[in-house]
Amino acid sequence: MSFKRADRVSDLIKAEITNILLRQVRDPRVQNVTITDVKMSDDLRQAKIYFVPMGIDSVADEVKEGLKRATGFLKRELGKRLQLRYVPDVTFIFDRSFDYGDRIERLLGEIEK
Repeated sequence: MSFKRADRVSDLIKAEITNILLRQVRDPRVQNVTITDVKMSDDLRQAKIYFVPMGIDSVADEVKEGLKRATGFLKRELGKRLQLRYVPDVTFIFDRSFDYGDRIERLLGEIEK
């Protein structure tokens, strides 16, 4: 089973971003953020990072602003840690799959009653 290089790099970026957010970013707006997935372009120039704020019902503008403000720092740290020719441009996207799953679970609970 062969994997594309973009898949391997996305797994590596997910682990590194999670580590950086946990240990180095001091902004309280992004402390409860969980990285759910990273999608890389085939040329490894773009990284779409999907996140979910834990303990918050909906995504707050504060969380998005905190991640936007930390983007430069995160790219710089990724550049230090990864052995890539180019550090990918990072875009943070709110992962709506958790909201969808929660809605399905509530609907199934209502049907069960």
